[in-house]
Amino acid sequence: MTGIVRIDDVVIDTDDFIRTLKLTGQFEGLVEQIVRDKLTVLAAKKQGVEPKPEAVQERADQFRRILGLHRAADMNHYLDVMGVSLDEFEDFIVDGLIQETMMEQVCNPQAVEQYFKLNSPKFDSVEISHIVLDSEGKAKEMMSALADDPDSFAEMVSEHSVGAARENGGVIGKVLRGSLKPDIEARVFNAAAGDLLGPFPSPDRTLFEIYAVNARYPATLDEETAVEIRRLLREEWLAARAQEHIIEACPAR
Repeated sequence: MTGIVRIDDVVIDTDDFIRTLKLTGQFEGLVEQIVRDKLTVLAAKKQGVEPKPEAVQERADQFRRILGLHRAADMNHYLDVMGVSLDEFEDFIVDGLIQETMMEQVCNPQAVEQYFKLNSPKFDSVEISHIVLDSEGKAKEMMSALADDPDSFAEMVSEHSVGAARENGGVIGKVLRGSLKPDIEARVFNAAAGDLLGPFPSPDRTLFEIYAVNARYPATLDEETAVEIRRLLREEWLAARAQEHIIEACPAR
């Protein structure tokens, strides 16, 4: 049990810190991130990834500048207060650079382009709006009214929709595949611009939702799509690395 901070005679220790993380729901996320970082470093080291000394020095200098630790004495005092040794600080810097280098390899432009070619339908998107009503009868009447006057959709949302759907004229915006419930998504992505779809009931049939397809956007490898592909490549790569190790929670002491 290691103390972290003292308030008069009351010591807040590592057990208090971990307990607070658990009770506030932050513990699992932090552990998951640490595991992901460690998996990346282990895999990179197997491949011989090692940052150059000048890159380590540059990153360490950048760290100090951000914290305003311009003198060596200031940095040493900071590490002492944090209870971190100089070797531990260097390991932290090196591991960070190793992770960045590994992810640059995993998510290189060629990998992004190849992933897009193999999975381009996944990145089709549609722009949609919706209106939510509190009875099936109202929803059917609304479908008829909108079929006669589709340009009144935003006005109808403002006047008749319930809940958060009233905001911004019911506009949801662009959505990718996987963003909607499967039964709704299948119809939305097969619809033409201008189509009205629904009404779709909620599981308890207390709400009924109508969708308007405003526009369709075939997949293109723009920056937004590239960002998503890099995320998917990272997740798939990390999932594969996790299969190479035994990962289990240590028993509480």
